[in-house]
Amino acid sequence: MSDDFDLIAELREDQGKGASRRLRHEGKVPAIIYGAGRPPRALAFDHNRVIQQLENESFYSSILNIKVRGNSQAAILKDLQRHPSKPVIMHMDFQRIVEDEEIKMNVPLHFLGEDLAPGVKTAGGSVSRLMNDVEIVCLPKYLPEFIEVDISELELDEHLSMSDIKLPEGVAIPALEQGPEQDRQIVSIHVIKEEVIEEEEELEAGEVPVAGEEADGEAEAPAGEEAAGDESESD
Repeated sequence: MSDDFDLIAELREDQGKGASRRLRHEGKVPAIIYGAGRPPRALAFDHNRVIQQLENESFYSSILNIKVRGNSQAAILKDLQRHPSKPVIMHMDFQRIVEDEEIKMNVPLHFLGEDLAPGVKTAGGSVSRLMNDVEIVCLPKYLPEFIEVDISELELDEHLSMSDIKLPEGVAIPALEQGPEQDRQIVSIHVIKEEVIEEEEELEAGEVPVAGEEADGEAEAPAGEEAAGDESESD
């Protein structure tokens, strides 16, 4: 399990879109925490502090300490809503955890040995990362910060799937329990071919000629007739 992160929270009683907007104007992030057999609680966090924490990749797959009025609650981040065009966190969801209950988390995949892989080093292939993270299930004490995947022996046109991942102690991938059809590829090495698209020299049927030019064998329509035709199409 990775190092813990501390987040100082405030309890909030007002809920709804209006209350959330007021919090954001005050530089705070509305949030909710739930789970562990207890009722959900509405919280608020300092936006600048949250932004700083989110710069660390480990934050998304770590045990977090949510501190409220001197009490600390272990939790994991379950959902994060960002503004579509501004660097603003709109809302956060946290799930309480207890030591003897398994949790589901998406953890990053770190690929090792890309430059050493024969498919790249000698065959001139390129690495395609098909998955950047994977959903795992484990007890909180076994939660990994990330999972390493060694591809240093991968040949050209070869790939690795989820079942090839060497999982840490106490960690499982729930998708693999649903059958072999769920065993998705996570990385592959191929030669990327460039497709050259040649421009067609002749106009296709129904294509409008470039202004000032005439299609072969056709005379330019008088200005009056052309205008009349444009008007009829716009009706």
